This record gives sequence, C-alpha cells and structure tokens, in this order.
Amino acid sequence: MELSYISEEEINRFIKSAIHEDVRDGDHSTLAAIDGDAEDHAKLLIKGDGIIAGVQLAQHIFAYVDPTLQLEVLIEDGAAVKYGDIGLYVKGKAQSILTAERLVLNCMQRMSGIATYTYQMVSLIEGTGARLLDTRKTTPNFRMMEKWAVVIGGGVNHRFGLFDMIMLKDNHVDYSGGITKAVAKTKKYLKTKGLDLRIEVETRNLAEVEEALNCEGGVDRIMLDNMSVEDMKKAVELIDKRAEVEASGGITEKTIRPIAETGVDFISVGALTHSYTSLDISLKAV
Repeated sequence: MELSYISEEEINRFIKSAIHEDVRDGDHSTLAAIDGDAEDHAKLLIKGDGIIAGVQLAQHIFAYVDPTLQLEVLIEDGAAVKYGDIGLYVKGKAQSILTAERLVLNCMQRMSGIATYTYQMVSLIEGTGARLLDTRKTTPNFRMMEKWAVVIGGGVNHRFGLFDMIMLKDNHVDYSGGITKAVAKTKKYLKTKGLDLRIEVETRNLAEVEEALNCEGGVDRIMLDNMSVEDMKKAVELIDKRAEVEASGGITEKTIRPIAETGVDFISVGALTHSYTSLDISLKAV
C-alpha cells in the first residue's frame, strides 16, 4: 500500500518520539525484573471482532526497539479478525518484547478500531458510487497512523494537512467577505506563490453553492455542509458535474446511505478518527 505520507523516515520519527514519551531513561520495571540475556516469545491475541490494522507498524516498532527480534505475522493489515485469533508471534530478548509491548498495542488497538468503523461505514454506502473520506479531526502527532487506518478499512484520505489542499471553510469565507472574494484571493495567492493546489469551498446553502459555481475559473470541489438531503439533491443537480461534490456535517450510520444516494462524490466523516471504539488486543507470553 503506497501512501504519500508514509515513509521509513516518518515512521521512525514517530516511534522515536513515542519511545521517548514512554521509556525516557529506561523501562525500569523490566530492567529490574528480567535478566538482560533472557529470551522468550509472545503472541498478539485478538480479543474482539473487526478489521486488523497496524501490523506493518508493529513490525517497525519491534525492529526499532530491537532489530534482533523475530516476528511471524499470521494476519495482515485489512483482514477480518475475530475473538481468539492470533495476529503474530514475536520472539527474542524478553526485555525488548516488554519494552515494545505497550506502544505496539496502543497503536494497533486504535488503528484497528478506526479500520473497523471505516469498514462498517463504507459497507453502508456500497453501490452508490460515493466514497468515504476522513478529516483533520485527528489526534495530534498520531494523524499519520489514523489516516493509514482509514485506508486499511476501505476509506479514502482527504487532505493530510493544511499544506496540501486549499479548503475555504465558513470562517475563511466570512473573514474574507464572501465566497467570491475568498476564491479570488486564493487564486491570486496560489499564482504568486507558484503553488498548484486544489481548491475546495464549504457551502451552507444553495445560494452559496451557486456563488461557488460562478467564481471565475471555478473551483475543484464544493462541500455541502449540514444541508438537508433534499437540498443536497438540488445542489448535486445544480452543480451538474462542474465540480466534485462532498457532503459533510454530523453524518451517522443512519444518515449516510440517504446522503450517498443524493449523488454526491464524497462523504466526509470526522467520527472515523475521533469516535471509534478501539479493538481489544493483548500481547501475551507463550
């Protein structure tokens, strides 16, 4: 799976920071109780049903903590799992296994929870042509993993951050004096800076949709924010494929299908990365 924001350098940067947060000058519980030359092995035990995610990341974490650790991966990222499944085995220095344990589990539990919820939401819009997007409503310093998990679960990443796409939201529009002015200023800025970024505009009603459509040179995507299903249908007809259409705003399991059936291209759901339930996973000595 190739994602532009995933690289060896970025993964190692994350692991280094997370290890520093957790270990600092030493895992003293382990150093005190476990002999330095003791070798052992453990299994990753799945204690719930869902979609597993974070297996590749776990491999990176174990290798970062101790390159001599040996892993046997039984279940790959994106696979459906059930209670009692074993995801992988790890063997080697007992101290290293114990020091890596919590970081591996923290990441995998959360990533698997996101992948599972994403998979469930994607299933609800199957056959409509709409694609499920994540948002920037992520945990600081854990966004890379959360967005990675969304893709593993079958979703699509929206922009990664503030730097890789223009999104003119309601506050941008209001502070600029309207959609027309905001888009004009944005296009001038992009030209001056030599940037080639897609432009998305958030709209709150049909009048704003029409204004976005009438902006000189057009925009790439129009977001329909917190609109009724009826207004979304009208907006899709009004836009008539002149721009991509994204629905957003408090979308739930109950509302996502009717919204998808309006003909929108994308549905963004912040809950994918802020309201999921972590999958219960443990690392147990064998």
